[in-house]
Amino acid sequence: MVMSSQSQVRRILPWVLGMAVLLASLAAWAGNASSQRKLVEMSMLVTGELVIAADGSVSELQVDQREKLPPGVLQLVDQAKTQWRFEPILVDGVARNVRSRMSLRVAAHRLESGDYSIGLRSAYFGKEALAAQEKIDSQDTTTVRARKLTPPAFPQSAGMVGGRGIVYLVVRVGSDGTVTDTAVEQVNLQVLGDDRTMKMLRKEFGNSALRTSKYWTFDVPTTGEMADDGAWAVRIPVSFQYPGYERPGYGEWEAYVPGPRQSPPWAENDDAAEAMIAGGIYPVGQGLRLLTPLQSI
Repeated sequence: MVMSSQSQVRRILPWVLGMAVLLASLAAWAGNASSQRKLVEMSMLVTGELVIAADGSVSELQVDQREKLPPGVLQLVDQAKTQWRFEPILVDGVARNVRSRMSLRVAAHRLESGDYSIGLRSAYFGKEALAAQEKIDSQDTTTVRARKLTPPAFPQSAGMVGGRGIVYLVVRVGSDGTVTDTAVEQVNLQVLGDDRTMKMLRKEFGNSALRTSKYWTFDVPTTGEMADDGAWAVRIPVSFQYPGYERPGYGEWEAYVPGPRQSPPWAENDDAAEAMIAGGIYPVGQGLRLLTPLQSI
């Protein structure tokens, strides 16, 4: 969705200015980073709830804290929902209405023309898509739950250059709740630097998350469809923010540079990963299945 008409640009002017200021500050910090600057995107995570009708259409959608979101983002979500069709949820062989949580990654970047392009980059639909203040019920025995998730150490070398970012991990959990394998799928950075610095930050954040994740433990499903699987793969986004840094609040844009993505052979690729909330646990292959494109152009 390209914001190009005069009326559209005027209506979204406040948040466009916010992005421009952020880009300017990043450019000043980065120095010689032109090859990376063109990759910068603005993003925000939008959470909410929707009701999926028996035919797979969306009969109701509510975003959290709607009053905090830019008008352009609300318009984008409201338009997209009319096109969504989900795989119907069957209960005893009959399609039913289903209420589900959702998290949407909205991304925007400036075009050469000076207009701003805004779109839905990824989305996750399922009970794991909780708002920041919510937590999955610790008594939910149908899914993988955290028993001990020690936060990884912030790499000293990354701290020296003010590095920040999110590591998207995939973790394989054995029947006893210990980690049998772990892999980094992607590292998105929230700072800008030259190629060498960006490569170093991705490596340091990824390695720190890998080292710590090997010692995590989980409570595994004992009831429901996943109980007899014997092993489970889960996605866990890990946020690295240096002490004292105050992240943008809900409904505010944050700059980031997406990293390359590669899934391990034992975990199916999932384009929804970037819409997953840091610290959450997302079983691979779960969540509601969207049959139509996330956004129609």
